[in-house]
Amino acid sequence: MPQRPRTRPPPVNPWRGLRGLPREVWLVCASTLINRLGTMALPFLVLYLTEGRRWTPAEAGYGMMVYGAGALTAGPFSGRLADRLGHVHVLKASLWTSGALLLILPYATTKPMLFALIFLWAGLTQAFWPSAMALLTGLALPEKRKAVFALHRLAVNLGMAVGPAMGGLIAHHSYRWVFWTDGLSTLAGAALLTLLLKAPPAPSLPHDHTPGGSPWRDRHLLFLLLPFIPALMVFFQIEGTFPLWVVRDLGLGSRFFGLLFTVNTLLIVALEVPLNLAMGHWRHGRLLLLGSLCLAVGFGLTAWATTYTSLILTTVIWTFGEMILFPAMSDAVATLAPPDRRGEYMGLLSLAFAAALALGPWLGVLAYAKVGPRSVWLGTFLIAGVAGLLLARFRTPSRKG
Repeated sequence: MPQRPRTRPPPVNPWRGLRGLPREVWLVCASTLINRLGTMALPFLVLYLTEGRRWTPAEAGYGMMVYGAGALTAGPFSGRLADRLGHVHVLKASLWTSGALLLILPYATTKPMLFALIFLWAGLTQAFWPSAMALLTGLALPEKRKAVFALHRLAVNLGMAVGPAMGGLIAHHSYRWVFWTDGLSTLAGAALLTLLLKAPPAPSLPHDHTPGGSPWRDRHLLFLLLPFIPALMVFFQIEGTFPLWVVRDLGLGSRFFGLLFTVNTLLIVALEVPLNLAMGHWRHGRLLLLGSLCLAVGFGLTAWATTYTSLILTTVIWTFGEMILFPAMSDAVATLAPPDRRGEYMGLLSLAFAAALALGPWLGVLAYAKVGPRSVWLGTFLIAGVAGLLLARFRTPSRKG
């Protein structure tokens, strides 16, 4: 009896879960990618102030503090403004105004004027995130929100893989063109949204709907964000103690340090969206625990990571934590948010990121100098681990929208 020819099963496409996403989701992600491809002004701000403006390092540090203050101030207010004026309108306004401001910032002639422009730039840039996240929340089905947030992070990471590297080449010739290129890419993202993205209709609410309360009074949200901030502070050691450990203490060089972030970006590009599609049915507490534990183990093991191979391994571990924790947290906050308060809820999440970025590297470097690197890495294990155990207790009270 003749045998049937064997047929290979069709290849499994891990991205197939993104089919059917609204066109508006792709437009927001495309605009973010265009914007981030030109993002180079902030990574080079200190160099611009010290080398381009001849400021002292202390004066340049004040410039970074002003940027952080602007970002911290804008988060909650921009989210509330987006809920009132419309997420699409604030999204476009943020890109147009921050892009235009970047074009004129190099022309500031005095320190007070430059500090004022840096503060405004930070606030206008920060206004983008609550609006974008609230808009994506309303556009995506609940079961696909984690994947949509992962897709948006993919756009951010793809752009950031190119923007700062290109900025280094441009800065070699002109620091002014660093700001101008960043501003032009931001305006290009704004033009894309202005031409192609229309404001979606307001979500239909039941006749007995009551307006949502302030997120500051939502105990479920506060229970979620308070332990999340320490976990974020552990993650943001990549901006503080991690380069000190790799480059200065181990002497492995800045090139290898850059390679670790290439590994991080490649993993995110290849795996974050499929990973979140596969875990879309997991409950939030389980995902938040797993992501935090990956951060705890990845950074904790850094205490013994002294070779190229071991550092790459620990980077892989904490990158999985980043890929699991951040989309899960965005989805948890989106699930808690009433439809008429999504921007304000996302504004508080944005505020948590800004606070952790401001505090984490600073406190980490202080501890690094006082108690030594290995104690710091063991401390990150304890902090992220305890944060994960607290986050694991989170239960969604009800799914809205």
